[in-house]
Amino acid sequence: MTSHAAIAAFDLALIEESAKKSALVWVRGPEGAARALWHVWSGGAVCLVGGPGEQPLDGLGLADGAAATVSCRSKDKGGRLVVWPAVVAEPAPGSESWSDAVAELKGKRLNAPDADGIAERWARECRVLRLEPAGEPSQRPGAMPSESSAAPPLPTPASTRVATPSGLPVRRRGASGHRATRRG
Repeated sequence: MTSHAAIAAFDLALIEESAKKSALVWVRGPEGAARALWHVWSGGAVCLVGGPGEQPLDGLGLADGAAATVSCRSKDKGGRLVVWPAVVAEPAPGSESWSDAVAELKGKRLNAPDADGIAERWARECRVLRLEPAGEPSQRPGAMPSESSAAPPLPTPASTRVATPSGLPVRRRGASGHRATRRG
């Protein structure tokens, strides 16, 4: 575990509380765009699992010792609350750190196809990572950028932006945006 002595107590508390309350964090590794990942906060770090049958971690460059950036949202308002630098740690399967993270992750994993053998599958096929705070947040209340950091959606073959089939009725909307009603 990384020493948190270099991080102000308020900032560390903000990181911990925002990570505990949010179901997702946005992680940007040394490669690629940020990706939303489910996680748990355990032992002073964001812990996550990825691989076959779990969330994809490929393309982010999250190797042991690599730098990453973690963004947490506000549970109340839904907007970005804090962005902080992290160092990636990949504990060895069966180690104390790995076992602690897996114990927490198992409790939050929804609809696992193999709930009884999930730890063994994760040890065999997946990666369990710890993203440990590694410095002062770059964004936090009172220190947010004024420009938008919205990114365009990634290209995908899955699309709902297609022409309406000719057999479906067309809904007409009035100037107010509400469906026009027939008066008669």
